Amino acid sequence: MYDILKALRWQDIADIVIVAFLIYRLILLIRGTRAVQMVLGIAVIVVAYFAARELEFMTLYWLLGTFLSSLFLIIIIVFQRDIRRALTSVGQTPFSRPSDDATVMIEAVVAAAAEMARRKTGALIVIERETGLKDYFESGQRIDGLISRDLLLAIFHTGSPLHDGGAVVRGDRLAYARCLMPLSKNPYISKRLGTRHRAAIGISEETDAVVVVVSEETGAVSLVQHGAITTNLDENALRSRLRAIFAPPERPLQLWKTWRNRS
Repeated sequence: MYDILKALRWQDIADIVIVAFLIYRLILLIRGTRAVQMVLGIAVIVVAYFAARELEFMTLYWLLGTFLSSLFLIIIIVFQRDIRRALTSVGQTPFSRPSDDATVMIEAVVAAAAEMARRKTGALIVIERETGLKDYFESGQRIDGLISRDLLLAIFHTGSPLHDGGAVVRGDRLAYARCLMPLSKNPYISKRLGTRHRAAIGISEETDAVVVVVSEETGAVSLVQHGAITTNLDENALRSRLRAIFAPPERPLQLWKTWRNRS
């Protein structure tokens, strides 16, 4: 054991740390999504392949071998959304400073969601993060107004021509309304969730956007991120979750930059 440790170079240690980090990020990426079940299915097929070889089930061995020979292409096709989301996250900096406008946005969204929940007014509020949502703007109506509780209430008022579809928030501005969002194809989504919730899950699967949904039937407020939905949030719980995402405590590097800029 001592000889092995002695033979380790710093490059080997760095290599192990990088691979471990990549595996960790991969697990975080697929956790809570349908990809978990698909990975388990592929693992079962691999085990069956080696078992068929040992038991000399030649036909089964040939069939599984043919399937596994195209495994790389199959993974790309099946996990295209997850791969796209992973590649997008590569360009995100872990040291980005929370926007100074985050508090304004959070309070406006929370206040509007609470009021719409009380009135049982359906709403779909998509908050843009690192991944641009320009592809989904084409179907919507440009607003480009300073975000506020009253503006959101006006957009999603039942009599408003803009209440259908999603409203896209960018920074402290309401950028677009009446945007069509992709519906999730996840077969494990509860049948009780309607089109609005499926659209919220769908856009969060394809991008890193955070979505606030208000149910028109029950008035329940939900938060959707990375394809996972948290339902029945009250005003305080929604505010806490949004703050944790958009206004987390400053990291040491951010504190150093803040101190340096003030000095």
